[in-house]
Amino acid sequence: MATAADTTAMQRAIALAARGLGSTSPNPTVGCVIVDASGRTVGEGHHQRAGGPHAEIHALREAVGRSRGATAYVTLEPCNHTGRTGPCAAALVEAGVSRVVYAVADPNPRATGGADTLRAAGVRVESGLLAAEAAAGNTAWLTSERTGRPHVSWKYAATLDGRIAARDRSSRWITSSESRADVHRLRAEADAVIVGSGTARADDPHLAVRGIPGAVQPLRVVVDTEGTAVRPGARVLDDAAPTLIAVAEDAVSDLENRTERTDRTDCSDRTDRSGGTGRSDRTEILRLPRADRGLSVPALLDALYERGVRSVLLEGGPTLAGAFAAAGAIDKVIGYLAPVLLGAGPSALADAGITTIAQALRLDMTETRRIGPDLRITAVPATAPKES
Repeated sequence: MATAADTTAMQRAIALAARGLGSTSPNPTVGCVIVDASGRTVGEGHHQRAGGPHAEIHALREAVGRSRGATAYVTLEPCNHTGRTGPCAAALVEAGVSRVVYAVADPNPRATGGADTLRAAGVRVESGLLAAEAAAGNTAWLTSERTGRPHVSWKYAATLDGRIAARDRSSRWITSSESRADVHRLRAEADAVIVGSGTARADDPHLAVRGIPGAVQPLRVVVDTEGTAVRPGARVLDDAAPTLIAVAEDAVSDLENRTERTDRTDCSDRTDRSGGTGRSDRTEILRLPRADRGLSVPALLDALYERGVRSVLLEGGPTLAGAFAAAGAIDKVIGYLAPVLLGAGPSALADAGITTIAQALRLDMTETRRIGPDLRITAVPATAPKES
């Protein structure tokens, strides 16, 4: 049975794991705390970046030989395979750790089995301590491992009467500067940020993270079905972050046409890296099949998953959000509600294929928080499986 000291150590490991949000994908965020036989913490670590040492290795290095007979508290079952780094289960055995307590079992078939390796070496292994808390901090990775697609968080900002813009489509700014700063935190924790063609036309969004030092810039994705919303010179085409423009297989993209025309000309004296198109070298055009409402959402998510994207922040607009909802591809909803009334204008969610109240997408509210003058509400589909 877990002691108060066990719980405290695992809480610390969960806090350490959170430091890796936004920088470890396609790997999970993991924290590790090593406590010696006398109850002193001798090593701490977290997974900092994909391809780098895992949390257990950082903690063992900090322990510098004081891990023999110690207990290691890890938020995720120690891995059992050799990839870009070696197996953590073997490293713990070699370091002389006598007990390992982990929160969540590893669902990855290539990495699982660490607990069995530890037990076979005579290490005492316990699982499930603060499993829900640890899983909550690793929801995106766990979802992607279990479903084979990225975890999708839909974020929107609206008035209290559910409007995301006024009748004339003006929307800057409904929510406060505090809420907008909080959105940059969400972007920094995501692998990709997605908007639709309506948002691209209306707002010319930049979609990069600002105001968070050291943030890893997410992939900027614009779903531009007809290939006409992202024009040369659009802010999303700069070098601040990589960009993916998703268009229909049969669309005639103005962006591609301009690039092709430019590539056929003599560019020997050109100093503009984009060739005069306003398109960065970090921009890619992705062609996807059409669906009833724009592009195929599953095909888009498959393409992102293949690129190592495990977490998506869906920022807009209502038509694209409706398509994701209709496809059953929204795992979390984050709504910023401002103390404002408009009475007219577009709503946060467009047609999601729901025709009767019995089909309503029911949500479980997981958090409410005041952000400046606004209210941030976080909810998940009520049918979502509980993490364990």
